[in-house]
Amino acid sequence: MYKTFKSLVPICRKAFAITSARAASGGFTVSLTDEQREMQDLARKFTKEEIIPKAAHFDKTGEYPIEIVKKAHAVGLMNGHIPQDCGGLGLGVFDSCLVTEEFAFGCTGILLAIEGTGLGQTPVIMAGNAEQKKKYLGRLVEEPIVAAYAVTEPGAGSDVNGVKTKAEKKGDEWVINGQKMWITNGGIANWYFVLARTNPDPKAPANKAFTGFIVEANSPGVTPGRKELNMGQRCSDTRGVTFEDVRVPKENIVMGEGAGFKIAMMTFDKTRPPVAAGAVGLAKRALHEATNYSLQRTTFGVPIAQHQAVSSILADMAIGVETGRLAWMRAAWEVDNGSQNRSYHASVAKCYAADMCNRVASDAVQVFGGAGFNSEYPVEKLMRDAKIYQIYEGTSQIQRLIISKSLVTEAM
Repeated sequence: MYKTFKSLVPICRKAFAITSARAASGGFTVSLTDEQREMQDLARKFTKEEIIPKAAHFDKTGEYPIEIVKKAHAVGLMNGHIPQDCGGLGLGVFDSCLVTEEFAFGCTGILLAIEGTGLGQTPVIMAGNAEQKKKYLGRLVEEPIVAAYAVTEPGAGSDVNGVKTKAEKKGDEWVINGQKMWITNGGIANWYFVLARTNPDPKAPANKAFTGFIVEANSPGVTPGRKELNMGQRCSDTRGVTFEDVRVPKENIVMGEGAGFKIAMMTFDKTRPPVAAGAVGLAKRALHEATNYSLQRTTFGVPIAQHQAVSSILADMAIGVETGRLAWMRAAWEVDNGSQNRSYHASVAKCYAADMCNRVASDAVQVFGGAGFNSEYPVEKLMRDAKIYQIYEGTSQIQRLIISKSLVTEAM
């Protein structure tokens, strides 16, 4: 049915090599190579055949879509950004986002189940040493298991500096105590990237106070909480995780003691463009459903698409989708090419796409009218799924702070 993982590898690697070469010679471009289109088509086919038919089921039951995750892993549509020397494809952010947008068109809950592991992996990809990468990233390539990014806490979300989880050094080990909250893959992860305070001085600057650790999920003292019953993206395994006297060997520190905050910020630069791409995929699905419905539903003797009020809504939805795609493409390109403005563009893309997809999903419900408010139609789910894009990986308000700070700094 699909290309195998091995057959996909040379295609994806060639696509990334061509993208890098074109970027170096010609700058930012939105045109895709033949290899990128082939990868995009594979993701689109997978979405059509594996995700869309089952999306409603997993939304209603909240079950984790393990069989879909296994299939995505088998055909090479997971872990695309893991380095080649660890068995991955070594893709850049831009190429990964192409897949993300397609999956999001099908279901952003299933998308998060497949790609949420990327958030946990990214700190190790960027800052892990050779042994850590081989052990923990290689493990994810070999079998369909996932990682988790354990930073958020009950009292610390966008304010990473508010993290209370502590790690104390005892001999050649560190002992971690604390509670994390809203952790994607919290109950099913094979290992966690955990941010903990290692400097007990409350006045210590953030860039010296925190350390990142790789923690095995089966370590004594690691206790996942109940699965959260969320408004949307319900099949994602989101839980609190408690760490009670969890012993971690010193070799599981990522980058070095005190480097945790820096790693967390670097991670968001790479993960916010894919979040934006997911929001665009959801908005594209909302536009698709609204357009089709507007051609089928008639009032006053004509399809409602022929009424100017409805056609204007559809046009504004399309403008949002197209603009959002340009935003994530620019942000992903900036990250892949090491631009100094990558944080700025990542926040612009994430903020715009998140707000846009909420507006577009709401407009889709409006086009459907009373039917849109009913759970038998797909746009009700899209509206619920959209909301979290304005919250996770930095709220829209935090993105605006980052953007404004960048503007002021540049102007000074």
